[in-house]
Amino acid sequence: MVFRCQRDSWARQFATRVVSCRAAELRPEGGGEPVRGFQVVLEDTILFPEGGGQPDDRGLIGDVPVLRVTRRGPEAVHFVPAALELGAEVLLSLDWERRFDHMQQHSGQHLITAIADQMFGFKTTSWELGRQRSLIELDTPSMTAEQVKALEMSVNEKIRDRVPVTVRELAADDPEVERVRSRGLPDDHVGPVRVVDIEGIDSNMCCGTHVSNLSDLQVIKLLGVEKGKKNKTNLIFLVGNRVLKSIEQSHSTEKALTSLLKNGPGEHVEAVRKLQSSVKLLQKNNLNLLRDIAVLIARDFKSKPAPRQLFVLHRKEGDSEFMNIIANEIGTEETLLFLTVGDEKEAGLFLLAGPVEAVENLGPRVAELLGGKGAGKRDRFQGKAAKMSRRGEVQALLQEFISHRSPEV
Repeated sequence: MVFRCQRDSWARQFATRVVSCRAAELRPEGGGEPVRGFQVVLEDTILFPEGGGQPDDRGLIGDVPVLRVTRRGPEAVHFVPAALELGAEVLLSLDWERRFDHMQQHSGQHLITAIADQMFGFKTTSWELGRQRSLIELDTPSMTAEQVKALEMSVNEKIRDRVPVTVRELAADDPEVERVRSRGLPDDHVGPVRVVDIEGIDSNMCCGTHVSNLSDLQVIKLLGVEKGKKNKTNLIFLVGNRVLKSIEQSHSTEKALTSLLKNGPGEHVEAVRKLQSSVKLLQKNNLNLLRDIAVLIARDFKSKPAPRQLFVLHRKEGDSEFMNIIANEIGTEETLLFLTVGDEKEAGLFLLAGPVEAVENLGPRVAELLGGKGAGKRDRFQGKAAKMSRRGEVQALLQEFISHRSPEV
């Protein structure tokens, strides 16, 4: 069946009737618990069901939101959260912003695919309409920057030429079907075959919604290429309103950087390079200072006249190396060390070091108390902690262990 959305991609409202309504569940795309609702079939629809690489539409049936639209043979199935009366006349309303975005990206993909084939012989093997950017998988191991630039210039020339885009419906046995570009019909396809024509440029079998003139695309920006699967290349692109949104986002970022760096946009890169260089030097100096502090802390502990069996230290600034230097300087044969760095109440790192028997016995229990994970080998057990506020409980556990351990430990 060819739906109303395919016969008239610009229709934003449409009156129709409910053919069926049955209870069902919808599994969210990102995972999670299934949503209870109803699958509704209408006499016809302006909400496009997912297909041909194009995502499904959103909209309303009356005042009931449509959460998903899928194709089941000749039917479009609308998933809604509330039941609809069988045979009732309803008004469909389309989320036009989402639809027009899909139309621009889809028609843009047809144009890019056709011109890439004409100019370089690069065949399209698949494509993906993403939420922020889209890609075309080309059957070539590489594509040069010069080829990308030439392709972008060519497709935008076609947009400026205001080339018409039309849709034909052919019988499945029409010989013309064999002459249009296609990756084949779905196994459950019924009814006429839709062919989307970009006048003088491309004829392609497609079920999706499209613009009526290339001028509706406004502009195409090719963002570059990425290495694809199996010796193929992914060409990344934006069409129409997505280009405008990308420019707006880039301009906002540019303004923010100008304010932070106190210079003009042309000087941003050099300013960031200088900052990176300064940060690396500061990090190096900071690491050296931390190493020196670790040695001084250990020496101060060892200088005490009465050696202690337990050493506990928390420092906000530090890392695993800082803790291990302290453990190395103090020694783990006689002293049990519990060292932590990071946030005093939330996340951080910990190290338990000391006699092998004590560390093997206490390490997993320390990690559990701190709400973290760790691993150890002989006299060291270290890891990440999520609940640093429980350091006091760990210290109490260690004190109790020391007070009860045998003299041989």
